[in-house]
Amino acid sequence: MDFSLTDQQQLVRDTARQFMETELRPKLRQYEKEDHFPAEEVRKLGEMGFCGMLVPEEWGGAGTDTMSYVLMLEEVARVDASTAVTLSVTNSVVAGPLLKHGTEEQKKRWLTRLARGEMIGAFCLTEPGAGSDAGALQTRAERRGDNYVLNGTKIWVTNGGHSGLYIVFAKTDPSAGRHGVTAFLVEPTAPGFRIPRYEDKMGLRMSHSAELALEDCTIPADQRLGNEGEGLKIALAGLDSGRIGIAAQSVGVAQGALELAARYAKQRQAFGQPIAQFQAIQWKLADMQTEIDAARMLVWQAAAMRDQGIGRLGRFSSQAKLYASEMANRVVYQAVQIHGSVGYSRESEIERFYRDARVLTIYEGTSEIQRLVIARELLGQGGSKRG
Repeated sequence: MDFSLTDQQQLVRDTARQFMETELRPKLRQYEKEDHFPAEEVRKLGEMGFCGMLVPEEWGGAGTDTMSYVLMLEEVARVDASTAVTLSVTNSVVAGPLLKHGTEEQKKRWLTRLARGEMIGAFCLTEPGAGSDAGALQTRAERRGDNYVLNGTKIWVTNGGHSGLYIVFAKTDPSAGRHGVTAFLVEPTAPGFRIPRYEDKMGLRMSHSAELALEDCTIPADQRLGNEGEGLKIALAGLDSGRIGIAAQSVGVAQGALELAARYAKQRQAFGQPIAQFQAIQWKLADMQTEIDAARMLVWQAAAMRDQGIGRLGRFSSQAKLYASEMANRVVYQAVQIHGSVGYSRESEIERFYRDARVLTIYEGTSEIQRLVIARELLGQGGSKRG
């Protein structure tokens, strides 16, 4: 595949990089210490079109291709992974399903506002007893006249407490198992909607993860997304696309860590010369860059396939997510090693990268689930369970 970038794609990349370097990097240390959600910066990124990149212009989006989208996420994550995941969730697993499965009225009401960055979105699938096994959901939705009443608990809701729209997955027919799951569009003003707590996380401190309690949460029936029983199909299709975003985020995190390590290696003196002059350090840097470029090609391949509509996306997005997320953890580990004791200090920037990278192999499908998706498709079992 031809991966030469167009002028438009380069403009997206350069615009994202300039914003992150000038608007957000100077504030990151203080923001992270305060667990501050960068609402103002996210709003500005939304005004630049980065909350609705894959949404057509008729719905207020930028209407770009997937390659432009992953380039944007790489550049954002190169500086801050927290902001990258905020944008990734809104673009992929919220705006994406709404664009594909929403009614005209639902798109007018929510998609345009999401795409313009007037609000961000949240994806509510995971529960205390249901993570990778999405068919084990316990949240229930009961039809009562012109309404649905939702009861249950969701956890690890990215953007929780800051979102204007939550896509919530609940069982409308518990006897149907995985085929009884339905998707709903829920606003935080709905009766019975409550955010009882936030996770105290190791990393991604600026991206808040919330618990969501639904206690007789009542919404109009026209806020169902798609048909009853289609929820899991909607969720898994969204995750296929979302995994490309997490893979791009992983590449960005690794690239940012490598740049910090290379800069430090040229500055740090040992035995009368910069440590960058030692072969041991040079080989680490060479291996790190090689792994980053290999992961980037997997991400770009998946993005190009999505744009061109080539074949099933599942295996290729899973390959990109699996390799890029595990690569990012290896690269950041070596970046901390190059920094030595400085890299272990909370005052160093690379320490934040180390904590932020760890979740990349876990969310939007663990590495184990990605291997399952890849293997089952290779073995002709693509319709088997996956989460």
